[in-house]
Amino acid sequence: MLKLLNYPHPALRAKCKPLTSLDESVRTAAARMIELMYRHEGLGLAAPQVGLDYQMIVINFDGDPKNKEAELVAINPVVVQTSKAVEKDREGCLSFPGLYQDIRRPKGVKVQFYTLAGQLQEMTCSDLAARIWLHEIDHLDGSLFIDKMGDIARKASKKWLEQYIEDFEDDKKAGRLPPDLPKML
Repeated sequence: MLKLLNYPHPALRAKCKPLTSLDESVRTAAARMIELMYRHEGLGLAAPQVGLDYQMIVINFDGDPKNKEAELVAINPVVVQTSKAVEKDREGCLSFPGLYQDIRRPKGVKVQFYTLAGQLQEMTCSDLAARIWLHEIDHLDGSLFIDKMGDIARKASKKWLEQYIEDFEDDKKAGRLPPDLPKML
């Protein structure tokens, strides 16, 4: 059973491996990730956020669980191109509950990825959709949105980050972390 991992869990800093086969376990993990994304009111979720060490993300750009056609499972996604235009906008992360800061990201992006059926797809998008892609793909490289914060945002987030670390240590001591941590740790 997959569980959402919070910062500073080590799985969030791992560089994920490309998936080389699409079997039933991958499909099951994708379905469970979609459920978790909706339960935590997210727009996207990356495999390392649930302790998986491979390159898979799930997205629903409008966040509506009733809109199944808007759900996207992306395997081995790659950023092909980003726009030169950059914008600063409010961003959060399911692994940092309650923390939001303004983050600079390219306004547009072109990505390539495989579907669960193994078909190569390409998508070009801008604004919030581009931000979601870039945020989730960063997770696959072990990069977190706190790494993108400017000095002022980082200082404003200091107490939040200290609290996440304290909560993680308490959970670790109490044995409340998932028992089957990924092999990458």
